[in-house]
Amino acid sequence: MARWYIIHAYSGFENKVRDSIISEAERLGLSEAVEEVEVPTETVTEIKRGKKVQSERKFMPGYVLAKLTMTDDVYHLVKNTPKVTGFLGSNNKPQPISEKEAARYFGGVEEAKAAPKQQVSVDYEIGDNVKVLDGPFASFNGLVEELDFDKAKVKVSVSIFGRATPVELDFEQVELVK
Repeated sequence: MARWYIIHAYSGFENKVRDSIISEAERLGLSEAVEEVEVPTETVTEIKRGKKVQSERKFMPGYVLAKLTMTDDVYHLVKNTPKVTGFLGSNNKPQPISEKEAARYFGGVEEAKAAPKQQVSVDYEIGDNVKVLDGPFASFNGLVEELDFDKAKVKVSVSIFGRATPVELDFEQVELVK
């Protein structure tokens, strides 16, 4: 009977580990014992250079989920895969997770796909000079005074008629002046 196992891999090599396990299982004739190998990912929206960008992010970096019928051959196949450090479990003994727990990981991924997180990363910080891209203050330059990541707002001090005036804008409405 196939059960879900969590495989620990080098961070950044999860997809390569997944592909290696699948291809090696086919080569050795163990495809029936290796039912599924997944790298849980989620879609996030980032703001880079004033534009919203959709990107994939690993839900559990450094881990790969695999539905395996555990035999000695399957154990050694996974354990000898390059960039794999082992299974999650005690005493280097693979510990299966329940279907419910696996569904929770994939459920979290499905929820994340349904409503992408507003993962905000901006390329400016407090004290930087920025240029306003749109709105009533378009083409004005100003100084970043405050960043509110919860609301995705930035407070910029813009010089209007020789006086510094604080203006609250969305993250994508400003860009760093180089």
